[in-house]
Amino acid sequence: MTRILIADDHTIMREGLKQLLANEADLVIVAEARDGHEVLKLIRELDLDVLLLDMSMPGRSGIELIKQVKTEKPRLRLLVLRMYQENQYAVRAIKAGASGYLTKDSAPTQLVSAIRKVAAGGAFITADVAEQLARGAMPDVTGLPHTALSDREYQVFQLLVSGISVSDIADRLNVSVKTVSTHKARLMEKMGIGNQAELIRYALRHRLIEDSADPT
Repeated sequence: MTRILIADDHTIMREGLKQLLANEADLVIVAEARDGHEVLKLIRELDLDVLLLDMSMPGRSGIELIKQVKTEKPRLRLLVLRMYQENQYAVRAIKAGASGYLTKDSAPTQLVSAIRKVAAGGAFITADVAEQLARGAMPDVTGLPHTALSDREYQVFQLLVSGISVSDIADRLNVSVKTVSTHKARLMEKMGIGNQAELIRYALRHRLIEDSADPT
């Protein structure tokens, strides 16, 4: 029996996952979490096999949460759920300790297969993500500018290109506005980009945000 914790701040998403897995005799959902703080509390209290983790919950989330979960529970398998495919985020999630990465619009059978695969000790990633992981292991391969960002800088980058203000990012990450501004300045310097519009155009060009974003 595979014991699962669902972590997603949307009630509808959690209910949908519970209905999807209800008829799978070998999979059981033992708890739900709405934010990163609940995730950490529950993994400390419960005996779990798989964590289905939304990457965009309030409070502690994303790469930072993955790293802490794996530090505290190294044997717990993590399957990351995200609204849309973004290979660079997937690569960072895998490097941080996730065992798989799946978009929320994936077919139900694919999700069930992914849970079983990671629970059995395997990895569930796309061919594109596997290629990027392989390229990252090659010392002479130069990646795109955004691949040189630290995990925190990349998190700030994604929030910026999604149209979120510096002050709102600071609230989300529970850090000061000055800290976020410093991350913003460093990431733009590393990427050789001079303003917000260029940053958004870069993200759209490399499919790092949804196409509905407006660079102007």
